[in-house]
Amino acid sequence: MFLFAVTAAEKLQKIPTAFWINVGIAVLIIVGVVIVLRKLAGTNKVVLAVVSALIISVVGFNWVYERNEPKFLTPFVDKLAGFFPTKAGYNAKQQTAPKS
Repeated sequence: MFLFAVTAAEKLQKIPTAFWINVGIAVLIIVGVVIVLRKLAGTNKVVLAVVSALIISVVGFNWVYERNEPKFLTPFVDKLAGFFPTKAGYNAKQQTAPKS
């Protein structure tokens, strides 16, 4: 019984191009964040923390409301969506008649 040896290069060729594009974008984003944080390292740490928390909150709440988060964050956003309003939930309530 012969086993066909599959090389690493053959395995890499089977990975879709979209995956490599996403990996490249993620690396560029990480490098950009590191560069920006190094530039901001000289600023007041409290101001940097408050601005960072504000930006993360706005993006996070937008993902919960619009449900347009990245696929890998869907389990985390699903847990948060139970506590915060979503666009679908708001539209569903608007479609029902008020109770008298």
